[in-house]
Amino acid sequence: MHKENRVHVFNRLFFKLYLNYAVMLLVTAVLIGLIFMKLYEDTTMNDNLDKIKSQAAGISKRMSEFIQDEKYDEVTDYIKDLEDINGLDIWTISNPLAVFPMDEEMETNAYADLEGTDYISIIDSAFHNIPDKRTTYKDELYDVPTITVSEPIYGINREVAGAVLLVLEVDGLNKVIQSSLQLIVISIIVALAISFIIIIVFATELSLPISRMRGTALELASGNYHSKTGIKRNDELGDLAKTVDILSEKLLENDIQRKNLDQMRLDFFANVSHELRTPIAVIRAYTETLVDGVVKETDKVNQYYDRMLSECKSMERLVGDLMLLSKMQNPDFSIEKEPVDLIQVFHNIMRSASAIAEKKNITIQVIKDSPDYWMIGDYERLRQMFMIILDNAIKFSDENRTVHINLSKSDKIVVTIRDEGIGIEQADLGNIFEKFYKSNLRQNASGTGLGLAIAKQISLKHGGTIEVKSTLGVGTEFIFTFLPYQMEF
Repeated sequence: MHKENRVHVFNRLFFKLYLNYAVMLLVTAVLIGLIFMKLYEDTTMNDNLDKIKSQAAGISKRMSEFIQDEKYDEVTDYIKDLEDINGLDIWTISNPLAVFPMDEEMETNAYADLEGTDYISIIDSAFHNIPDKRTTYKDELYDVPTITVSEPIYGINREVAGAVLLVLEVDGLNKVIQSSLQLIVISIIVALAISFIIIIVFATELSLPISRMRGTALELASGNYHSKTGIKRNDELGDLAKTVDILSEKLLENDIQRKNLDQMRLDFFANVSHELRTPIAVIRAYTETLVDGVVKETDKVNQYYDRMLSECKSMERLVGDLMLLSKMQNPDFSIEKEPVDLIQVFHNIMRSASAIAEKKNITIQVIKDSPDYWMIGDYERLRQMFMIILDNAIKFSDENRTVHINLSKSDKIVVTIRDEGIGIEQADLGNIFEKFYKSNLRQNASGTGLGLAIAKQISLKHGGTIEVKSTLGVGTEFIFTFLPYQMEF
């Protein structure tokens, strides 16, 4: 069992949690790093671009003034000072298409030397009186990111005599990016180490309850229904643990019920065997006596036949009661119901019970508070149920007594049958509805012990209840309750 349930390390909850968490952390860190670097690059470029565009406009204006004043010899010193102060490369290019191009003395780069490079496009834009810009991370002249802007230089009659280019090397950008990458890598390593500890704690919080529930499930599978998880948590795992504990309780209840049913089945077979043994033994004894010719007198022979017939009727009654009780206890068995008036049921019962009661001079008194008591039920089953109770009331009553039947109706129909008989001991009250349960009283000698069990099942099939109250020497009272049926007229 232990080897079959071993889990490979790659399939363990801890490894899966850590792997998923680590991948999520790496993806998040890389995305944040890339976003950060992109934002930094764009911000750096834009800030520097705005700065040198302003400078380019100022230089262009100053160069136009030099042309107007014809101070060509001052341009070189002016450009050099600006380059030293601002850390810029400043190019001035004469417009070869202009009528009055910029003087060669003011030119730092020749247009012809720049042909074929990426700078020609923004120079041409400036020559057409359109300021332009260009950002690169590496070109043919620089190995670092650069920002280049162009501005037209106006000469005589506002003609574009040339262009000024400002080239700024953003050499610190690569260093910042490399430093950022190092920090991101270090952060990822530290985060993975910290997450490893967090996942250990988190996975333990998850795996321990799961392992405990697994152990409990294995105990339940082996038949130990007393096993419980013992987990008290207010989350989904707690709910799952409660469900496992409920399953344990249900399995325990079912096991107890199964054992009780097994015992009841054994008791049932034992009781049936016991009940049948006596009449079969009697019939066999009388049959053997008659076959052997031991008894030849006609009167004696007739007595034997009568006794054998009586025993056969007793067995027939027992088998009939067993079959009826078996059907009534079957959950799938349903009785045919229709509106029934209990007044009619008791009128029918009185015809049969009166004949039995006359033999002991017992009076049957019926009291009712309504002309009808309608309910939904099976007429014959209801008659059988009340007849069983009434027959017992007469059987266990002394002569010259009274059996009281009371019917009342409010939100429920209540029927009570009370006798003035010998009563039932309190210790026996809880068992009188069990199959084959009989007291040792002589009145029970001919009974099967199934009557009250059948009566209770009939009551349950009608959605009713049956209760019993008894006092020794005073009498016994059976109380039935049913839901009434409202007749529609």
